[in-house]
Amino acid sequence: MTRSFQPTWKKITILSASLATVMMLSACSKKTESTTLNIGYQKYGLLPIIKARGDLDKALKQKGINIKWVEFPAGPQLLEGLNVGSVVFGEAGEAPPIFAQAANSKLVYIANQPAAPKAEALIVPKDSNIRSIQELKGKRVVLNKGSNVHYLLLKLLEANHLKLSDIDVVYLPPADARAAFEKGAVDAWVIWDPFFAAAEQQLGAKVLATGENLVSNHQFYLADREFAEQHPDVLKTVVNELNTTTQWVSQHQTDAAKLLEQQTGLSTEILSTSISRMGFGVKPISNEVAKEQQYVADAFYQQKLIPNKINIQAAILAH
Repeated sequence: MTRSFQPTWKKITILSASLATVMMLSACSKKTESTTLNIGYQKYGLLPIIKARGDLDKALKQKGINIKWVEFPAGPQLLEGLNVGSVVFGEAGEAPPIFAQAANSKLVYIANQPAAPKAEALIVPKDSNIRSIQELKGKRVVLNKGSNVHYLLLKLLEANHLKLSDIDVVYLPPADARAAFEKGAVDAWVIWDPFFAAAEQQLGAKVLATGENLVSNHQFYLADREFAEQHPDVLKTVVNELNTTTQWVSQHQTDAAKLLEQQTGLSTEILSTSISRMGFGVKPISNEVAKEQQYVADAFYQQKLIPNKINIQAAILAH
C-alpha cells in the first residue's frame, strides 16, 4: 500500500536540473517509484474539468506519473508559479503569458484551444441608455488591466474610431468591477466568462459587443521550457487528453457545468452558458495562432503595458 511522507535529501533522486524542484521520486512500501507532475489550474476552465473526471491522472499513471494539482486564483499567479518552479504546466488566457514573457519568464507555449471571441464582451447595466460603442465617449469603463479584455477594448475603440483617452478607464479585478457595475459607479464593464455569463443572468446586463470579428480570445497551455524540452512525450499525452476532454465537454455541456459548480460557486445555468462559448479542441500552437498572439503583445507594448517589445515565436518550441 502506498503511503506519502515528507521527502528528505536521502530520499530524493534528482532527475535533472529543471526537475529538481518540481518532479520528485517518492518511494513506497513495495519499493516501486513514481514521478510527480505538478500542474497549475484555476477554478474555471478545462483543467478543473479534467481534474474532476480523472482521465489525465489515469493516463499518466500508466506511465508511472502521478499528478499534483495546484490551484491558483488567476493566470498571472499561475505563471509566476511556473516561473519559480512550483508547477511545470498550466493554463492561462492571452494576456498573462505576454506579461510573463516580458519579464523574462522561462515559459513556452505548448497548445491552445480554438478562438472563443463570444466568451468576452463589453456590457452595460440593464437600465442603461447607452446603445453603442460611440456613446461610451466620456463614460467610465471598468476592466481588469492587462487582461484579454484590455485588448478587446482597444480593438472595439479602434473599430469605432475612438481612442483609449476618449473614455474614462477604471482598472479593477472582476469581483471589484462587478461591485462597481452593480451600484452604478461605472457605465460599462469589459469582462470574460464566467463573470460575463453571471452578469447577464444575475444582473440582466446588456451586451454592446462581444469579441466576435475583432479578437480571437485563445486559451493557452504553457510549460516550463526545460521540462518541455526534456519530456515531450509527457506533454504529448497531456495535450491528447486535453483535446479528448474538450470533445467530451462539447457533447456533455450540462455535465461539464455540474463538475464546475462546487469549484466556482456558480449555477449550472451560468456555467452552461459559459461552456457553450468555449473553443472546443486543443492543438499545438500554429503559426497563425502565434501571429495573432503577437498582435496582442504588440498592442500591449504600444500602450506601454509591457516595458519591451517581445517575440512570441521565441516562446514556442521548434518541432
